[in-house]
Amino acid sequence: MGNLKKRWGIESNFQLIIIFVVFAINGSLSARLSSFAMNYFGINDENTHWIPYYIVLILLVLPVYPFLLMFFGYLAGQSKFFFPFSKKMLRSMGLGFFFR
Repeated sequence: MGNLKKRWGIESNFQLIIIFVVFAINGSLSARLSSFAMNYFGINDENTHWIPYYIVLILLVLPVYPFLLMFFGYLAGQSKFFFPFSKKMLRSMGLGFFFR
């Protein structure tokens, strides 16, 4: 854990726990929101083959995840950690134009 704290620039174990909790909440919520959006547009696992269903789900989760990560990181008081992390993630996906 010491190497991870040093790499991320974190001082306390409490901060590390908060970051892990934010990652857990964010991952679950972004998948759930993407699933709700797909159901809204009539794409679900009952009327769609599993391959296109999961491709669309992944394509929806990927851009939603960093924005929710910044939001929940801000709410948890860890925006100093999550904003650069999310910006780097968005730039690697080709969505870095949001921060120009």
